[in-house]
Amino acid sequence: MFLSVFDMFKVGIGPSSSHTMGPMVAAARFLDQLRASPFHPKGLKASLHGSLAFTGVGHATDRATILGLAGFAPETYDATKADAALARIHETQTIEVEGLPPLHFDPKADLLFDYGPALPGHANGMILKATDGEGDVIFQETYYSIGGGFVLTAAEMAEAGGTKTRVKADVPYPFSTANEMMEMARASGLSVAAMKRANELKFRTAAELDQGMARIWEVMNACISRGMEGTGILPGGLKVRRRAKGIHDALMAERGLNLVAPHTINDWMSLYAMAVNEENAAGGQVVTAPTNGAAGVVPAVIRYWLDHVPGASPSRVGEFLLTAAAIGGLCKYNASISGAECGCQAEVGSASAMASAGLAAVLGGTVEQVENAAEIALEHHLGMTCDPIKGLVQVPCIERNGLGAIKAVSAASLSLRGDGQHLVSLDACIETMRQTGHDMHEKYKETSLGGLAVNVPNC
Repeated sequence: MFLSVFDMFKVGIGPSSSHTMGPMVAAARFLDQLRASPFHPKGLKASLHGSLAFTGVGHATDRATILGLAGFAPETYDATKADAALARIHETQTIEVEGLPPLHFDPKADLLFDYGPALPGHANGMILKATDGEGDVIFQETYYSIGGGFVLTAAEMAEAGGTKTRVKADVPYPFSTANEMMEMARASGLSVAAMKRANELKFRTAAELDQGMARIWEVMNACISRGMEGTGILPGGLKVRRRAKGIHDALMAERGLNLVAPHTINDWMSLYAMAVNEENAAGGQVVTAPTNGAAGVVPAVIRYWLDHVPGASPSRVGEFLLTAAAIGGLCKYNASISGAECGCQAEVGSASAMASAGLAAVLGGTVEQVENAAEIALEHHLGMTCDPIKGLVQVPCIERNGLGAIKAVSAASLSLRGDGQHLVSLDACIETMRQTGHDMHEKYKETSLGGLAVNVPNC
């Protein structure tokens, strides 16, 4: 099994990797399929199903789908151009993209939110259609946005036997479980990051790998900085006030005082994570880690390590990211990173496991301690539901990332106090997450039909 560090960490836009980035990617894929087809389309239609319908407006799924059909992509997204394109489409009811004729598309009539049963393959389903001059469908494709910006067609999902994406396995260390990962590490004498690096170098040069990871951290860190400077009310109607700047200002004012409580370090970790997720909620540029809803945990722990831990060095951020990506790959391959599939345990829980493993690695942990750190962090997110109020990635999502970061650091510290021997394996914990997600009622899996979403007034 091989999932690249660049699969787990993608530069994109908020507020959701599965509900914003995924539909945009799916729409772009549909355009490519349409260009390669023998058909001569005159119009486009789209329908959103399952969680994409129930929380689509709050996640900007409608906007993302239209922009994807208009040729926009998450990694090159330009907000000013996107706003102009949307206004033009609403006014002219026409989409114009390279390689295709002008296509009729009325956002009010041709984009359907289907609140019936979800499509059979996944909770996040969408159907894109091309029509002829009479409005009859001449070509269509079903896509599933399976979390973290990953997208599969119905055929690809059937071929894979589920949501396990087809992964390249021709690598030196093709571990698909944590147990295999540790066995390979012991046999080779390499760390998790070193094995992951060797796998990555099968597909890119060392310079490309290092430059790519530097770019990932650059975007993550810039997101933290922007978040700590942002003010005002987050969009969406909940009137959630951005808090990161106020927390940062207060923490800076307390620096150097002798009476600051030791637990204040938790506020720094929460600050970094909340800064990222406030930016995500505002539709800013973020990095999936492994998803947008959980994007704050990994960068918060890296920033905590760099700013507050003696001996930390930016030169080892790549080691952190490679270790975290290895753990994230195991979570995705053997369970899920999708809140719509397994609840928030799959998003913030996986992110916390990734961050904890990365921190344990750069603090000198053995492979057993790294695995233990990930297991502790994930274990104590098991059963966590995904119940965003009004379908927005704001409450409880923003604070939840802060607590995920705190748990990650605590788990890493706890694992380093031991020798790596423990009762519950990471593999068992990931399988438990999968089973728990399967058994979890649908209303607690990113539909906003249960939990906080119905018990807190949202208008």
